[in-house]
Amino acid sequence: MNQSEQIELARAYVALSNAHRVELISTLFADSIRYDSSNVGSFEGKDAVAEMMTKFYSRYPDVRWDIVDYQTIEKGLVGFEFIMTGTEASNGRNIEVVGLEQITFTEDGLISGITVKAQ
Repeated sequence: MNQSEQIELARAYVALSNAHRVELISTLFADSIRYDSSNVGSFEGKDAVAEMMTKFYSRYPDVRWDIVDYQTIEKGLVGFEFIMTGTEASNGRNIEVVGLEQITFTEDGLISGITVKAQ
């Protein structure tokens, strides 16, 4: 898998995240994926990450990520800056988070790691 393909998979991941399609997002994950976020914590395994995402989309039903630019950081690692906006369902509070996300890919093109850091 080349760098261009990895960037396109990162774009697909974000597009599916913006559509809240957890069942499709999880097809991009390696079984042993690790997800680390400064906001929601750490999760290991495809099922745990999918469950966290489902709960997150319920909490913020209109959440979306706007991406500044996708970049290859090194072989198998794509990063991008984002602005995440949404409204918390329980209280109507608007959120806006600026951060950096990095996605690690396996040789066969599955996502093996996601690291999210709010700035």
